[in-house]
Amino acid sequence: MTAAHPPRILYLVKQVELAVRGRLDTVLRPHGITVTQYTALTVLEQHPGMSAAQLARHTFVSAQAMDGIVRALGDAGLIERTRDPGNRRRMTISLTPGGTALLADCRDDVDRIEAEAFGGLSGADRDTLSEWLQDARRALEDAPRTVD
Repeated sequence: MTAAHPPRILYLVKQVELAVRGRLDTVLRPHGITVTQYTALTVLEQHPGMSAAQLARHTFVSAQAMDGIVRALGDAGLIERTRDPGNRRRMTISLTPGGTALLADCRDDVDRIEAEAFGGLSGADRDTLSEWLQDARRALEDAPRTVD
């Protein structure tokens, strides 16, 4: 018996996310960090000097959860918080050399997971998929949230 409809794209994206998260958890555990902590570090690698609120939005966690993540990463010496010279009430967060080194240590394992997941795609197809996923994320961020 075949399904009346193919699986929804949202379902497939969620299945990929769960599979990737499980694999990431396995390779990151020996480094002493969680998937969410790793995500925060990679966001900071791309966007140093973020506030905790900005980092929470980019990492897809609540501000309250980010407080614990920032505390743990700071205690581990992976990030540093400094006062923003342009706004003395704002603290910015950046990687320490230890945080940069940890990401470098994780890179081969993470690259291997990405290659296993998307190795069947050409470079052009990977670029296209990346663009589509970024477009989808932006569209959802820009759309008003409604509940009917």
